[in-house]
Amino acid sequence: MSSVLPDLPASRTEPDGSAVVRVLSYNVRSLRDDRAALARVIRACAPDLVCVQEAPRFFRWRKHAARLAADSDLVYVTGGATAAGPLILASLRAHVERTADVLLPRTPGLHQRGFATAVVRIGRARLGVLSCHLSMRADERYAQGGLLLDRLAGLGTPHAIAAGDLNDRPGGRTFRRLASHLQDGWATAPWGGEHTTRPGDPPQRIDAIFATEGVEILACGVPQPLPGVTDSDLRAATDHLPVLAAVRVPAT
Repeated sequence: MSSVLPDLPASRTEPDGSAVVRVLSYNVRSLRDDRAALARVIRACAPDLVCVQEAPRFFRWRKHAARLAADSDLVYVTGGATAAGPLILASLRAHVERTADVLLPRTPGLHQRGFATAVVRIGRARLGVLSCHLSMRADERYAQGGLLLDRLAGLGTPHAIAAGDLNDRPGGRTFRRLASHLQDGWATAPWGGEHTTRPGDPPQRIDAIFATEGVEILACGVPQPLPGVTDSDLRAATDHLPVLAAVRVPAT
């Protein structure tokens, strides 16, 4: 499914001090695929903020995170091994006020999960950011959804974004829990493609961008109609498709 919106709004600062911000969410599968294709996709999206999942978190993970940032014309903000995989990158447009990485309670035998979080200021707009990759097990995932909402509220910012790989679809308990408290980007302002699994895989929307009340979602979806984003690069970059949103954040 694709919407009829022809263009995704560009990053800009409005006369009233609000900021139009591009946010990208992307599961990069530990950079095991075509890194050049991945960097081309990210650069074509021209994001101000990138919430990464499955960032490298073992041997020389900081070096790999720094290289991904440099190849994408971005800077490393926080996350990686210290958040068990979620990572945040940003353009030079974002001034980082503070960061915190959080490890979540772990069920024995399952992967450690965590959140990468930051508070940034873009012009006069102040925004909390959280990158997540939730559990594949339903009960643990549901509990993590509650922790996500608590953590987002605890950032202490008037506006916030949460983005990531939910391992859940819109009809699932965890997805519905988040959507009952936050704006679901695709459901609010659909643009581009809906499903975040690659062509040939079962079509699912398991990656999403959410925003708190007061953030205006202008457009959100898989950036398949975006100039510079090719099907070949999307297939080669990783096993997920990215989600790109343009949001307007009020001045504070």
